[in-house]
This record gives sequence, C-alpha cells and structure tokens, in this order.
Amino acid sequence: MTTYLLRKLIALAVVLVVASFLVYGLLYLVPGGPMAFLLGNRSGTPEQIAAIRAQYRLDDPFLVRYAAWLGDAVRGDFGSSLVYRQHVSGLMAARAATTAFLVGYSTVLIVVVGVAGGVLAGLRRGRVDAVISAVSSAFLATPTFVIGVLLVIVFALGLGWFPVFGPGEGLFGRLYHLTLPAITLSLGSAAFLARITRASVQEELGREHVETARSRGIAEALVIRRHVLRNASIPVITVTGLTVAGLIAGSVVVENVFALDGLGSLFVRAILQRDFAVVQAVVLVLVAAFVLINLVVDLCYKALDPRMSR
Repeated sequence: MTTYLLRKLIALAVVLVVASFLVYGLLYLVPGGPMAFLLGNRSGTPEQIAAIRAQYRLDDPFLVRYAAWLGDAVRGDFGSSLVYRQHVSGLMAARAATTAFLVGYSTVLIVVVGVAGGVLAGLRRGRVDAVISAVSSAFLATPTFVIGVLLVIVFALGLGWFPVFGPGEGLFGRLYHLTLPAITLSLGSAAFLARITRASVQEELGREHVETARSRGIAEALVIRRHVLRNASIPVITVTGLTVAGLIAGSVVVENVFALDGLGSLFVRAILQRDFAVVQAVVLVLVAAFVLINLVVDLCYKALDPRMSR
C-alpha cells in the first residue's frame, strides 16, 4: 500500500509541475510580451515598470523565474495582485471556503441522487426505469446556466423560499444560501451518474455468477449487495471522481449566476482585469484539487479491488 501510494503521489506531482509550467509559460505567449500583459491598458511609470520587472523576475532566464515562482507557490506565496493590491493567497483564502462548500454540497447531492436513482432504475425495470431515464435525459440536455435561472425565477423570486445571492454565514446559513447553487451545479451530473449506475447495475444483473448465486438459493438482497452493487461500483466511482473534478470548473458558471464570491468569480474577474498573478494562482489550485481527487479515486479502486494496484 505504501509503495502504491508513493507511486501515485509521484505521478500526480509530475502532472502538477507540468500543468504549472504550462500556466506560467502562457505569459510569454501573449502578444507584446509579459509586460504588455501585466500592464494591460494601463501606462506605467518607469518606477512602476521597474517594480513589476523586479517582482516577476523578468530580467532573469525563464527557467529561473519559473523555479522561483514554483518554490514560492509551494510555500503558499503566489505574489501580489496588481488590481487588488493584496497578496493573492489572502484573496483566495477568503473565497476558497465558498467554492469548497459549494462543490462539497453538490457532490453529496450527486452521489445520493445519482446513485440512488441509478440503482432504482437498474433493479426496477419498467415504469420506474422509464421515468428515471426520461428525467435524467431532460436534465442532461439542459445547460447549467438555464437550470440556475429557472431555479432563481421559481424558488427565489416566485416562491421566496431561498435567497438570490450570497454564501451565508455559519453551517446552516451556508446550507440555506447554497442550496439553489448546489442543485444547479449537481443536476446534470447526477443525471449522468444515474444513467451510468443504471447501465452498470443492469450489466451485473446479467452476469453468470449472479445467476449462479440465485440458483443456490442465496437471498436476493444478499445477491444484490455482494455480487451486483459491489462490482457495479467500480465504474460508478470512476464517473463520480471525474464528475466531482468537473464541478470545480463548473462552479465558475454557477458562482456568477448566483453572485457568489468564490474562486470561480474571482478567476473570471482576474481574466477580465488581466490580473495575471491571480489567474496563475487560481488555475494552479484548481489543478491541484483535480489531481488530488483523482488520487482519492485510485485509492477507492484499491479498496474495492486490490488487484487493480498491481
């Protein structure tokens, strides 16, 4: 287990370093050079230009600059924002909780609704299967921002059950304020997971070992739990891991629809304002979260089937 985990950590670290190298290198692909990107439409004084060149080590070779930036980033120092005049780490720390809570809330909804709906559709063919399949197809075909707008119109503006914007304070306040954003972010993914779970369960039901277990008189509940759901869980975990990783990117749209001050909205504003330090830092954090989620998925594989780590 220790060797397997070490191999995965090394592989994910390599992915993270390569991704950070590409993100950092984007600065030097901008027309006009890095100074044009950093200054944007602003005209800097010689003192400001000199300060920016010193801050971003623009007079050093590229690899030296990248190594220095990566070393600072590992220690949590992402530099200073040119727009907010604050440390980037502080800007992200103030907003990361909102994004993390939104993604976590959405993940719970996706797993509960998607897996439960898929298992129910897989075990109960007929009308139940048809209804769940139709509903999941409708949610899959509807864009996230459309779902968000409809939820706001019906449940926030029409019925007044939920607030329109803001992340709330405290655990229950956040649950209340982030319910509509979490539903918006999770509906399409839950529908997709339900379809994958349904297909996996129905495939396992037709396996020979399941028929053999039934012919031996083993209770149906035990057959379903030990032979169907356990084997069907591997593709479900794969899809769940990829879905949760995708939520990080999808939160950008949802945070802007519901006016949530999270990493997604900060990222969009940083792009529009050409705040390069913030863009770099947010992308690096999102990539790190993505690779960590993939590590968790791999560990779940090993827990379910140790042969997969060989």
